[in-house]
Amino acid sequence: MAEKTKAFELRTKNKTQLLEHLKELRTELSSLRVAQVKSPNPSKLAKIGTVRKAIARVLTVFNQTQKNHLRAVYSKKSSSKIPTDLRYKKTRAIRRRLTNKQSKVVTLRVSKTATNFPQRVFAVKA
Repeated sequence: MAEKTKAFELRTKNKTQLLEHLKELRTELSSLRVAQVKSPNPSKLAKIGTVRKAIARVLTVFNQTQKNHLRAVYSKKSSSKIPTDLRYKKTRAIRRRLTNKQSKVVTLRVSKTATNFPQRVFAVKA
């Protein structure tokens, strides 16, 4: 496990292979930690960092693939039925603003005013 794990290579693996790879990395990390306590060898210390990053990479790919799979499952449902962690985040302001339907709603008074006093059309343009 000395070589660096690439994310694009991990994406080709399935769930069981990823979990197996994760298990191997974790056992390697624990053995490196034991070796670190026994003898403070600088090469072992550097390898701990690479193994930890490899574990993080595997977990990231695993979580992303799982989330994409769930998004595909929920894609047929309406947006209010999708779990909040699967919805696209966008920005807080976009999530808070009115929907198109809500912004086009007018009061009875405004609608009557619009029908009774339509905007004038002039023959001469300014």
